[in-house]
Amino acid sequence: MACLSGRLMYWLDLVCVDAVLTMKESANPSGSGGRRLAATSVIVLSFIVALEFVIMISPFAFVFYAALNPFLLALNQSILTRWLTAFFLPHMVVPPNQPLKILRILGSWFFLGGMAMFLVCAAQIYLGRFFRKGPAVKGLYTVIRHPQYVALAFAAWGLTVMWPRFLTLTLFAVMLFLYYLLARDEERRMLNRFGDRYRAHLERTGMFLPRLVKRERSRQPLTVPKTTGILLALLVVCIGSGFMLRAYTVRHLPVAQIAGVDVITITRDDLAAANQLLPAVLEDARVAAKLQAERGRAGHRVLAYFIPIDYVMQGMIADTGDQWKLFHHHKTVRMIVDYILHPFTHLTGGHMHHMAGQTHDMTMYNSPMMQRRVIFLDIAGNDDFGINVERTPLFFVDVHLHTDEILRVQDLPAGSGWGSVPTPMF
Repeated sequence: MACLSGRLMYWLDLVCVDAVLTMKESANPSGSGGRRLAATSVIVLSFIVALEFVIMISPFAFVFYAALNPFLLALNQSILTRWLTAFFLPHMVVPPNQPLKILRILGSWFFLGGMAMFLVCAAQIYLGRFFRKGPAVKGLYTVIRHPQYVALAFAAWGLTVMWPRFLTLTLFAVMLFLYYLLARDEERRMLNRFGDRYRAHLERTGMFLPRLVKRERSRQPLTVPKTTGILLALLVVCIGSGFMLRAYTVRHLPVAQIAGVDVITITRDDLAAANQLLPAVLEDARVAAKLQAERGRAGHRVLAYFIPIDYVMQGMIADTGDQWKLFHHHKTVRMIVDYILHPFTHLTGGHMHHMAGQTHDMTMYNSPMMQRRVIFLDIAGNDDFGINVERTPLFFVDVHLHTDEILRVQDLPAGSGWGSVPTPMF
């Protein structure tokens, strides 16, 4: 199903580019063929990368990563490009404050709204093409000339928020740039084909935003310096905003230092439980022995994730078992729907203590909601969440939430549930 979703996005973007370019083709279309192919390839790539989260939870995950992961790993080898694989918004933890929660919800709204708007515009273009009505100048086209590009930009921004790799954000900026170039080229060819009829449309509408005042347009050709400046400006704004959001997120993460170990929780409410339980856990002979060697290494830190024992996203932190590799769940459709429509449900699962009507017996004692898992990682660097740090899973400890009893201590292999695929840090 996730493979079908990826193909659907591929088809939708091709439909958009093909619809607006083929329908408006000039008498000499061959000159724009190479530009169209190049632009379409980059635009489709941006959507495929942004849809990584869809394929990541599907049975096709390893097929997908057989092609993508070598590219991600190549970027990850250099400190100059490693930032492209990093995440700039929370993905494994609940957004730690209201502004970040609102931003995540807006991501879903923009994606759904953008796709709905695109489908309406695509239908209008193809109906116009079928009935040979000339250029599209009705509906949303009465206020802006390229609502289909605006719609896909909205959807792409939503995907960028939902799967916030810097690589996705960079491709988003390039996609916006290509949409601008394609729009300029379309308008040039439409003027050649429809003359004054389309010129009047240019004067009363905006390219991507509504125009408040009708005025004549003097169309200046794009020069290399101007084109380069536009691309650089988009990259600076998009990537710069990503770094600012990342710094803002890190400052507000639910993190505490407990007995020399940095601890991050999935929700801020769990920090109190971590402060209560972890001192005794860290004093346990088995845990202390495992941590002793790590604490003595210069330039290394220990970071612990304090999570529900059945936390569905733990496979992104470390390989804690096949049941936490989301591509084994065979619930792709439901997980995608929840991820888009209920963005925090999968993150808060396991934290709710539904005590009403329960008796204090062995059933309650053995319930997953009464247990927490602490995953310890070695951080090679002085910053737990630095983009260039290397993270190595060490071991995990299962502890009972109310009795403080250590239930299990287990070593971990290197990598996450997705092997060597770069995964989020928070």
